[in-house]
Amino acid sequence: MDDIRALISEVLADYLNAPGVASGATSVGEPDVPALMRELGRRARIAARRVALASTDDKNAALRAMAARIRARAGTILAANEQDLAEAKAKGQPASFIDRLMLNPERLEAIAAAVESIADLPDPVGRMLARFERPNGLEIDRVATPLGVIGVIFESRPNVTADAGALCLKAGNAAILRTGSESFRTSLAIAQAMGEGLEQAGLPSDAIRLVPTRDRAAVGAMLSGLDGNIDVIVPRGGKSLVARVQEEARVPVFAHLEGICHVFVHGSADLEMAKRIVLNAKMRRTGVCGSAETLLVDRACAATHLRPLVAMLIEAGCAVRGDEAVQTADPRVTPATDEDWRTEYLDAIISVRVVDGLDEAIAHIETYGSHHTDSIVTDDDAAAERFLAEVDSAIVLHNASTQFADGGEFGFGAEIGIATGRMHARGPVGVEQLTSFKYRIRGSGQTRP
Repeated sequence: MDDIRALISEVLADYLNAPGVASGATSVGEPDVPALMRELGRRARIAARRVALASTDDKNAALRAMAARIRARAGTILAANEQDLAEAKAKGQPASFIDRLMLNPERLEAIAAAVESIADLPDPVGRMLARFERPNGLEIDRVATPLGVIGVIFESRPNVTADAGALCLKAGNAAILRTGSESFRTSLAIAQAMGEGLEQAGLPSDAIRLVPTRDRAAVGAMLSGLDGNIDVIVPRGGKSLVARVQEEARVPVFAHLEGICHVFVHGSADLEMAKRIVLNAKMRRTGVCGSAETLLVDRACAATHLRPLVAMLIEAGCAVRGDEAVQTADPRVTPATDEDWRTEYLDAIISVRVVDGLDEAIAHIETYGSHHTDSIVTDDDAAAERFLAEVDSAIVLHNASTQFADGGEFGFGAEIGIATGRMHARGPVGVEQLTSFKYRIRGSGQTRP
């Protein structure tokens, strides 16, 4: 316990002793949060300039050094996690929350391995996105560049500290990370290990920093942009957190508010394929954002497909809430309300509705969906192409489970989240999505007439 207290005091003192910060602090335990956050932002901006110019080899060496330091710091990190777990249990947190928070040697090794694996991804910085020549002889290149400083606000999943920091670094960015209070000690110990790895590789430790206070005022400071030093915010957490970030942020946000995902079983769907996809989409992991929350069944195949699909879900332990046709198909179904079509359950519950064909399915998804991930099951290629073209979601699938809504399944490696907005990043936010671009123009003395 003394080691953890010393670590927290050491990290805080580093900022409190900076010019303009210490004068406002009453003690190491009570920092002047606005001044602390300004200093954090100032340092991150300086670090971002250095990291943006780092070579691929330097960034990869830093990632491998960070993974090594996480392994070397295992005792400290696991001790910190024990304290976080004890506090969470004392507060009566549910078992699912405790499981997300808990680390053991195997889980910590998986975190280190994930950081290491990011070194194996292609470097997104400097990619030639387009090259063309104008009639006047100007040669124009569009080249991928880092975003700058990325603020990540997340709830109590310690692995996000490592994943987010490593992804930001690979894309040439600095990261300011703000974790939920329940995982504060664990996340701080992981971030400190990553900072040590950065320094060993010759890059600034300020490129990955965890906000060294639990004070909630730190979140508001990040959402304000830290005097222009944060370029984008990425929230990772529940609906209330994401809603607050989207409402209050003064900088761009990559996020999704909800994952209300649909599977539409079209009239031309193969029943056995539909059963496999629906069961996986709902029950593989019910608490992820790609879990199916609504099943739509085409009236054209309801006589043969509806009852087996509903029975399969119920027998797998999933509660089914349905419209009148679905209730008629199986007496174990409870009535669905209008609110059910708008609900992200993140649990073994699904709403089921019979619709009149593709048009009504698309209309339902547009009315009740969250533009996250939606799938059609059908052997009719024309219907599938219409669905893929007309459903306005970040991820649309044909004959595949919605649980593929994951950066690793796209071949992107780790991801920082799923974005459902229409600007810049959309879908899994991996290293490529954590870049912007610039135009480089080469001339030979041209002037504009």
